[in-house]
Amino acid sequence: MSESSGSTIERFKGRMKNTASFLRRGLPFASGVFATLVAILIYHYVLVLPNQLTTEDVNASVAQVMASATAPPAYSAQVYQIIQPSLVLIQTEERHQNARSGFGLGSGVIVNSFGDILTSLHVIAGATRITVTFADGTESEAQVMAEIPELDLAVIQALDTPLVIVPAILGNPSAMRIGDEAYVVGNPFGLYGSMSSGVISGFDRTFRVPSSNIEIPGMIQFDAAANPGNSGGPLLNRAGHVIGIVTGLVNPTDENFFVGIGFAVPINIAVGGMGGSPPY
Repeated sequence: MSESSGSTIERFKGRMKNTASFLRRGLPFASGVFATLVAILIYHYVLVLPNQLTTEDVNASVAQVMASATAPPAYSAQVYQIIQPSLVLIQTEERHQNARSGFGLGSGVIVNSFGDILTSLHVIAGATRITVTFADGTESEAQVMAEIPELDLAVIQALDTPLVIVPAILGNPSAMRIGDEAYVVGNPFGLYGSMSSGVISGFDRTFRVPSSNIEIPGMIQFDAAANPGNSGGPLLNRAGHVIGIVTGLVNPTDENFFVGIGFAVPINIAVGGMGGSPPY
């Protein structure tokens, strides 16, 4: 063998060793790359990925929820539920010698835990007998506890009260604004527990009590329907709180029916006239 052939073989062996060494060093890297590629393939083609929501899917879900939702009750329904246990029907009888008896009716509201009923004075004025009917059907004769002529208000109390007395919640008329919701609950023409709704039309009005020289300043004007039998009943805000006592209405004709202008004594003035103080 020649010297050149020997040197060629030695160079070949050296290259083989270098190649083997390179493969040994690169094997972990190649294995890592291979494992990464396999993991990517498994993630994309083996695992089940969730489908993305489309606009149509979102709209369909919203429509389904809205269709199954129950709308909350109207403010008027809530107001009636709150005040109804405190509402009182007042019936009066006025007996005259050698004459037929006169009868009248009106409304009242329980204002404290003692069972005191606040109403309009003209509802019970001159009555020889006063009968009250509570929300639970309890009926009893009543007596006058106080009269406040300058405000056309009276306080009466039943001789036999229900087992459970539910006084109304007294509100704050000063927190009201023109245009706020207003509700009247009473017994127009003897129709027990009737409700009407409207708005506050004005403040600080002066009302002249019919068939008298009494003028009451500082009244609340409202347009919720009020008719004979509503007098003495509550004027309410949207929370069901009493903000006034319905006193009268204005009608330019000689007829006694509502034309859109009613008046109520603010409850803070009414309670102050009773010798108490409002809860605010």
